[in-house]
Amino acid sequence: MHRRAPGFHPGLMTDMYHPDSAYVSWRTGLNGLTTFDLYTRSAPFGGAYLLVAGLEAAMEFVQAFRYTPDEIKFLSHIRDYDAAFLDELASLRFTGEIFALPEGSIAFPNEPIMRVTAPFREAILLEAGLIQAVNLATLIATKASRIVYAAQKGRPRRVAEFAFRRAQEPLTVARSSYIGGCASTSLLNAAYEYRLPATGTVPHALIELFPTEEEAFEAIANAYNRYTLLLDTYNPRNAIQTAIEVALRTQETLGHTLAAVRLDSGDIVADSIYIRDKLDRAGLSSVRILASGDLDEWKITELLEAGAAIDSFGVGTALGSGAGSPELGISGGALGAVYKEVWYVDETGTEFPKVKIAGSKSTWPGKKEIYRHPQWEEDVIQLAHEPRPENYHRLFRPVMRNGEMIPGSLPPLSEVRELAQQNLEMLPTRYRAFTVEEPYPVRFSEGLQALRMQASQLVNKTVQE
Repeated sequence: MHRRAPGFHPGLMTDMYHPDSAYVSWRTGLNGLTTFDLYTRSAPFGGAYLLVAGLEAAMEFVQAFRYTPDEIKFLSHIRDYDAAFLDELASLRFTGEIFALPEGSIAFPNEPIMRVTAPFREAILLEAGLIQAVNLATLIATKASRIVYAAQKGRPRRVAEFAFRRAQEPLTVARSSYIGGCASTSLLNAAYEYRLPATGTVPHALIELFPTEEEAFEAIANAYNRYTLLLDTYNPRNAIQTAIEVALRTQETLGHTLAAVRLDSGDIVADSIYIRDKLDRAGLSSVRILASGDLDEWKITELLEAGAAIDSFGVGTALGSGAGSPELGISGGALGAVYKEVWYVDETGTEFPKVKIAGSKSTWPGKKEIYRHPQWEEDVIQLAHEPRPENYHRLFRPVMRNGEMIPGSLPPLSEVRELAQQNLEMLPTRYRAFTVEEPYPVRFSEGLQALRMQASQLVNKTVQE
C-alpha cells in the first residue's frame, strides 16, 4: 500500500476483528505489555530464503496510525462500541518498541522478521497493516532476486522491471524489485518517488503507426541520440535487416546510436542467435538484445541454457504479481506471514509465555533474538536473555522505542539495495537454487525449547481443568 495514496486511513487498515479484540481487551481491563512475532512458516516459490523488504512502509504505517473523528464515527455506526472505548481509540498512538531485520536481510522460515512489544490493544491493532507491508514487499524482493540470479548464468545481465500495468501495488513492486537487484523500472512515478533509473523501449503500436517498418525505425532513430527498436511486430528476421540499414545510415548522418533491439515473442532462442550474428557481421556488436514477454526465473533459465543470445531481460507480470509457476506446480502470488503473541506481562509485572498448540502451526513463546553463524552454517533462535553464541552475528536491530523512530534505523534505498546484494552474494549457492532439497539450518536453543515445553504443559493443564 502506498502510504500517501488518497483514501488511506491508517486506523482503518485493520481487519474487523482487530478493533473487536481491542474492545474485549478494554472491557476486561487486560492490556498488559505484549510481544508479537511476525514471521513466515515457509519460503516462497519453493526456495530456501526470503529477502526482507517493507520495513520502511511498515514504520510509516505505525507512525501514521490514529483514528480521525470521521473514522471514530464510522466505527460507532458499524459496531455498538462503548463511547469511552471510542474515546480511547481517538487518542491512541503506538508507544511500544519494535525490533526488526533490516530491509535487505536474508531470512528463513520460522525466524521472526519483526518483534513488536506494546500494550495489547496497540499491538493487536497494528497486526494487519504490518503483515501487509512486509508480506508484499518481501514476496516481490525475493522474486526479483531469483529472476536476477537466473539472468546471471555465464555472465552478468541486467533485468528491467516492467510490471506496472499488472502489478498488485506498482510503487511497492518497483521499490522491492530494485532491492532484489533489478536495474531499472519502466514506471516513471516510481523513478520519481525513489530516484530509480527509468528505462523503456517502444510499443508495437508505434511501429504500426507508420506505413512501413522502415519508416517507423527511421522516425525513432531520428528522434533520439540512443534508441531501442522493437523487432517482432511483423517478422523479426526481416526487421533486423531493416534495423541495421537504418542504424548504419542514421549513425553516419546524425551520429545517433542503436543501443538495443527487443524481442517480445516468437522463437526467442533461434531469433536472438540469428539477430546476434547479423548485428556482429554489420559491425554493431555493441548493440544489446533485450528479451521480454511473460518471463520468470524458470523461463529465463530455459532460454539461456538453450543458448539464447540475450544481453538483458524485461520482466513484468511475474514480478508484479509475485507469481509462481503453474506448469511446475509451484505456488506464488502471496507470502504467508503471520503475527503471533509470544509473551505477556500483566499489570502486576507477572510474565507469561504465550504459545499456540496446533501441529505444524504451533508457535514458539518468548522474546527472541536471532544469531547467524559467520560462514552461514546455521542460524540460532534463542531467548533474548540467553548469551550470544560466540562469534555469531545478531540479526535484529532496534527500529522504534517508546513509539519514536530510532535515528538511522531506516537507511536510504540505495543502502538497502547494497545490503541486499551483499547478503545474496554471501548466501551459500545451494540455498539460492530455485528448488531446494535441504532447508537452511535454523536451530532453536535449548532454553527456547524448554520454555515451549513448559508453556505447552501449562496450556494443556489449563485445558484439562
